[in-house]
Amino acid sequence: MARLVNPDPGFWRGRRVLVTGHSGFKGSWLSLWLARLGALPLGLSLAAQDEAEAERLGFLAGRVTPLACDLRDAGATRSALAELAPEIVLHLAAQPLVRRSYRDPRETFETNVMGTLNLLEAVRAQPSVRCVLIATSDKCYENREWPWPYRETDPLGGHDPYSASKACTEIVVASWRASFAAMADRNIAIATARAGNVIGGGDWAQDRLVPDAIRAFAQNRPVTVRSSGATRPWQHVLDALGGYLLLAERLHADAGRFARAWNFGPDANAERSVSDVLESLIQFWDESASWNSAAPADLHEAHRLTLDSSRARQELGWRPRLDFAAALALTAEWYRRHRLGTPAAELIAADIDTYESRAFH
Repeated sequence: MARLVNPDPGFWRGRRVLVTGHSGFKGSWLSLWLARLGALPLGLSLAAQDEAEAERLGFLAGRVTPLACDLRDAGATRSALAELAPEIVLHLAAQPLVRRSYRDPRETFETNVMGTLNLLEAVRAQPSVRCVLIATSDKCYENREWPWPYRETDPLGGHDPYSASKACTEIVVASWRASFAAMADRNIAIATARAGNVIGGGDWAQDRLVPDAIRAFAQNRPVTVRSSGATRPWQHVLDALGGYLLLAERLHADAGRFARAWNFGPDANAERSVSDVLESLIQFWDESASWNSAAPADLHEAHRLTLDSSRARQELGWRPRLDFAAALALTAEWYRRHRLGTPAAELIAADIDTYESRAFH
């Protein structure tokens, strides 16, 4: 039985690590994990939109040094990095929703593409930064609906504005790395990370399958879904974030080898349909819960999408630890316990303990 690699507290202890989008779903989990590892997490996000959102994110207080900033503002982004002076930047801030990208493509491209470029230019001006990890998406590939998984060398593309914005981000990062990363006074290591469809407790986004289902189930009503037969590479948030942390460690040590694109997808058994996700979630939540199908919308969404993560397995020692059933079970239990009053920080800490304890594969 092979031993898998956990993030190294010895590496992270005392390091100033900036997480952009730290108040989002993945960003909040990552910030708490960094705090547990002994890092000094710094957060850069939009200000809370209302009191309810601010209250929901209260568990980050005292664990993260936050700064409100809109990455679409180049001057504010540069000032923020100068104030926070991070050594490592983990860029998760984004407009992450496909259907929202149809409603507001300008916001999507400005946030995901120009926001990333503004951040990279701020990094270039900030001498403390050693390495940068940019989280993009499995949707950055030109989706041909073929039956085999996409590799890092496959063509980029994107039918919808969100997917196209992530492909553009990959191109911007590659260009910036080739043009500016090797500076006269320092070498800035930069990589991109493409994860699958991430699930886990604490995701409250609209138009996303699991949060929509949980809201419906909690209100004793069926959740209505489109394209119930569409398949995606579902994975627990900690499997994706574990990959990000391992990549950042290697990137810091050896930019020449690790400064490139990486896939972090689940095992093949987690490539399931929307209906599979819902049936499993009902099993772990409450068998009286239900779902129904609506007519597919006119808006195009990919039907099939899978990732080949061989590179991360072979070169980083990373593998997914939570299979499809375990990921859904942890997710349902998180929401159930949170609804009963257990604090988010306590639930996230328990799930990190579970993940780190599964160090054998």
